[in-house]
Amino acid sequence: MATNRDLRINGMIRVREVRLIDDEGNQKGIVPTLDAVRMAQERGMDLVEIAPQANPPVCRILDYGKFKFEQEKKNRETKKKQKLVKMKEIRMQPKIEEHDLQFKTKHVREFLEEGNKVKVTIRFRGRELAHTELGKEVLDQVLELLEDSYVLDRPALMEGRFMSMIVSPKVKK
Repeated sequence: MATNRDLRINGMIRVREVRLIDDEGNQKGIVPTLDAVRMAQERGMDLVEIAPQANPPVCRILDYGKFKFEQEKKNRETKKKQKLVKMKEIRMQPKIEEHDLQFKTKHVREFLEEGNKVKVTIRFRGRELAHTELGKEVLDQVLELLEDSYVLDRPALMEGRFMSMIVSPKVKK
């Protein structure tokens, strides 16, 4: 169904004939637009174009104010149910000590438990760039420490001076 902005009502409908659905949901067939508007006004309702792309356009007799309110209510409900996933980033270096690695991995686990995606990045400086395999080993250690509490979205990739991977939380059933 179209959004509220593209819905035309009553006099805004400029076609000669419309396929009409009355207020009880019964098909009335193809009716001249003026007759359809008159029928809607007799019932104290509005003629709303719900499928303008059809040939002829489909219009329905309904209370437009109530219809608009219901649509907004549905939109609010769907917004409530949405969960915003944030991308968090943890940065490390290839020469990270064991305790620091465990500490940062603990933060990665906390971010995953909150439902966020995490980008784990290794920054190479100077000559470290010649040994990118060390960075790969650090990222593999992070995955080992996380055990099975993640889904690997993107494996380790080099991006200039950085090697990064993206992990997201495992879907709970």
